Amino acid sequence: MFRCLLHRALAVLLPGAIAAASLALAVSVSAQEPADQVQAQLAAGEFGPALAAAKGVPDHAQRDAILGKIAAAQAAAGAREGSLGTAAQIKSDLTRFRAVNGESGQGGMFGRGGLAGRGGGVQADFDSLIELITTTIAPESWVDVGGPGSIKEFATGVCVDPTGLMKKLAPQTDRSLAMTRRQAAAILASGNPRRSSALRKISLTRLEREAQLLHAMGRQPDESMLNLAGLVRIKYVFFYPETSDVVLAGPAGDWRHDLEGRVVDVEKGRPVVQLDDLVVVLRNSLGKDPQFGCSIVPTKAGLASAQAVSDKWSASSLRPGQRDRWLKELRDGLGQQDIEYYGIDPRTRAARVIVEADYRMKLVGMGLEEGTLGVSSYLGSIEVAKGQAPPPMSVLRWWFTLNYQALKATPERDGFEIRGTGVQVLSENEFLTQRGDRVHTGKSDELTAKFADSFTNHFEALATKYPVYADMRNIFDLALVAALVKSHDLPGQAGWNLTHFGPDGGYEVALGVAPARVDSVVNHRVFSGKHVVAGVSGGVTVDPRKLASRDAVQTAAGGEMTEYRKTSAPTDLPKHAWWWD
Repeated sequence: MFRCLLHRALAVLLPGAIAAASLALAVSVSAQEPADQVQAQLAAGEFGPALAAAKGVPDHAQRDAILGKIAAAQAAAGAREGSLGTAAQIKSDLTRFRAVNGESGQGGMFGRGGLAGRGGGVQADFDSLIELITTTIAPESWVDVGGPGSIKEFATGVCVDPTGLMKKLAPQTDRSLAMTRRQAAAILASGNPRRSSALRKISLTRLEREAQLLHAMGRQPDESMLNLAGLVRIKYVFFYPETSDVVLAGPAGDWRHDLEGRVVDVEKGRPVVQLDDLVVVLRNSLGKDPQFGCSIVPTKAGLASAQAVSDKWSASSLRPGQRDRWLKELRDGLGQQDIEYYGIDPRTRAARVIVEADYRMKLVGMGLEEGTLGVSSYLGSIEVAKGQAPPPMSVLRWWFTLNYQALKATPERDGFEIRGTGVQVLSENEFLTQRGDRVHTGKSDELTAKFADSFTNHFEALATKYPVYADMRNIFDLALVAALVKSHDLPGQAGWNLTHFGPDGGYEVALGVAPARVDSVVNHRVFSGKHVVAGVSGGVTVDPRKLASRDAVQTAAGGEMTEYRKTSAPTDLPKHAWWWD
């Protein structure tokens, strides 16, 4: 009887006691500092509640620090995908970098070398499979987002059901299915990067975050990242201090590889702006000297030899059958030209593009590659009146440089418009001595300048016919943007430390073999039995500092750019989105 009464008393008193104990516990937990509360939850392996607690911390720096601890704990527990998802929520790129790589730049969440350096046998990748399931089956019903469903790994597989019903699944050792599912989900969430867009927006800060997290897992940027979501020309740069976004905006579309292996848009064959080129010019701009370029120059010995051949054969008119022998002697004497670089790694794609563009421009100038309507070669423009001597052998100098109108900005300098064709050709005549020395004149004769001007004036048509010129212009655009970012201290205003894309960042630009020499560009034309020979040198020179300086940028209120900036703000974007339309 006593035992029965005791049981009744317990039955009546226990719910109240439990409620009181729960209330006391809740008060105790809520009284804890957020960091201490999260630490306790992490010690118990409660990642979901820890994340929920971190999201409620109003101070950005404190929240970032807590998220870094959660990411590290998840990584230590083997939840690699989850840890990177948490790291992606860290607002400060510097804090995120330290969480992923450690305070010294290595040995962070995944140890020295990150996931790419981890060895050992093949193990079931439960984390990827769990993420696949929780993002596919009733996504709003799982405990991590406040629902009742739970999921965990077992030694023989994953048993899970959002309602609590357990099912046995075979271990998942192949990550390709999860990768495919995540990529497809990302496309569906933010749109299709291969769809044409009049104004695609790309956040450099968010793109760096996603590339950095992939790097931490030993993965390369995906195709849409490498091709900047199909961007074919940069028209605007927008800055959003409230979200710390530095944004590039311009037309974009689907892409393919052309016959030369260049990535171009499907619709018009325009070269697509490349992530590697962006990183190269950003790092160059943030260095001590942001100038870069290349030169294709004939050797002194080659010029002297060519001059000797010309003098030898100029004593008399060529007889029938001698032309081929004369041309061979001339070209053999001139030999190959050297390629020189400055301010840029010659092994990068950007360096190869500017060299190719420069070389092919000279082929057009010498009549060895066809131009467009309105663009005639130097030799094709020579007119010699009867009894007048043709011009002597000389070395012509043509080179590419920037060609922009003044940058336009909003009064707040949070929106910038790039105006102008971007590229122009300049010219100069050089005298050639008997020893092969080139003497700069600082002047350009009418014929030399005529080709340079015609190339500049018809650049759009030439860039359509030969995509390499538009490819080079994209690099010029990027250089101007990088100079603008630096001159207006957009990284400082955004709290952006470029921990992955910057000079000391972990992003690895693809490198190839650097071109060192090219065949000399030389051609001739016959006037009254006399052969006129012309050689050419020049290069590419890029220095956007004056164009991008605060004094050079013109501000204006209202207008199309202001409206575009307003309607382009990165609002309500999916978790891992870095571009939008």
